[in-house]
Amino acid sequence: MKNTWILFLAVLLFHCNPPIRSTLWNYAVEGTPRPYDQAENPCCRDKLNYAPDTNHLDHTPIKYVRLNFHIMNSTDSSRNFREEEGVKFVHELLKYAHKSLENNEKMFLPPGNDTPVLPTRYRYVLTPRPDDPNDDGIYFHYDDELYFYVVRGKHRNNFRREVVRKYGVQLDTVLNVFIMPHHPDSVDSPTYGAYGAGIALGNAVKITGCYEIGTPPWGIRGTFNHEIGHIFGLRHTWSGDDGCADTPNHPGCWSRSAEPPCDSLASNNLMDHNAWQNAWTPCQIATIHYNMARERTRVRKLLLPRWCELHEDRHIVIRDSVHWKSMKDLEGRLTIAQGGILRISCRVSLPRGARITVQPGGKLILDNCRLHNACGDAWQGIFVEKRGKLEGQVVVVGNPRLENLNPG
Repeated sequence: MKNTWILFLAVLLFHCNPPIRSTLWNYAVEGTPRPYDQAENPCCRDKLNYAPDTNHLDHTPIKYVRLNFHIMNSTDSSRNFREEEGVKFVHELLKYAHKSLENNEKMFLPPGNDTPVLPTRYRYVLTPRPDDPNDDGIYFHYDDELYFYVVRGKHRNNFRREVVRKYGVQLDTVLNVFIMPHHPDSVDSPTYGAYGAGIALGNAVKITGCYEIGTPPWGIRGTFNHEIGHIFGLRHTWSGDDGCADTPNHPGCWSRSAEPPCDSLASNNLMDHNAWQNAWTPCQIATIHYNMARERTRVRKLLLPRWCELHEDRHIVIRDSVHWKSMKDLEGRLTIAQGGILRISCRVSLPRGARITVQPGGKLILDNCRLHNACGDAWQGIFVEKRGKLEGQVVVVGNPRLENLNPG
């Protein structure tokens, strides 16, 4: 009798919870598909769609900008940090720069604004040469001809690239940061005005004012983040249209004061020149992520490609209705759970060995999108699950492209 009840319960459980069957979804494109950049949906080129969604922050994985540092000095070692203090300065600078990235502040302007404060979702990583175990990514150079930085006058050299060409390391994949002192003659001149400054040069950044005028690491972190903002597409907010409607005009106050207009119209935006430089607007963050996501841009090569490898702790599960209208580089598996709906309208990269799973009762809409592995490796494809009469659903709109597949 006891065995009969066990068998009865097993049959009952089988009917109430039938096994899940998983099937690889196959899709053949009708006709000859156009190149993806021609078939791309217009929403993929709208920068505002790249602002992180605070309800689904994991849908915007943190991007890491690869950096190295070059401390430029005179041959007698008297014009910049000595090596031990230089290494300490770099690590302190990165610490304070990250604090700003991690703690985006509310905009001061316009007064009484309700501009959302979004997480930046990007960071920096010090990147030595991989083939040298003694390399820490911080280099010291002694060169009387190239150690100094001049921001104005007939000997101005801030925009010149000789120092980058001579001392740059891994320039194709690592952003090189040169910490250079003002020329001593400039510092001595009453008309020059030595101060913290910088310039962005594509795959390099020059920073000055750290050593010779005694600016501490926390005092230069705004200039540092500002110049890297330029690298990833941000413009000054005071020089006309910067491409972002949420960065208001202002009178150029360095800080707040008792006298108008600086009593109420000082800015704290990253891309202004001010004492804070600790606020990124949604449009500015979106612009940075848009340029990071574009496959053919030079600046994308400066990112640590964490989207190549599968990370088990970065599995994304869609449980509500979501529309991806921006390009994405995922770092884990993707699952559409029962009741979840995901519409993909742009390029999405899956890491090597990852799969998309559409669970029973989930829906995946492929809207003229491109699914691939951005590193040229293979991902496993889309698997549709079925439990009894309940089945996952894949809906095709237009001609989506699936590349780099190996169900293996």
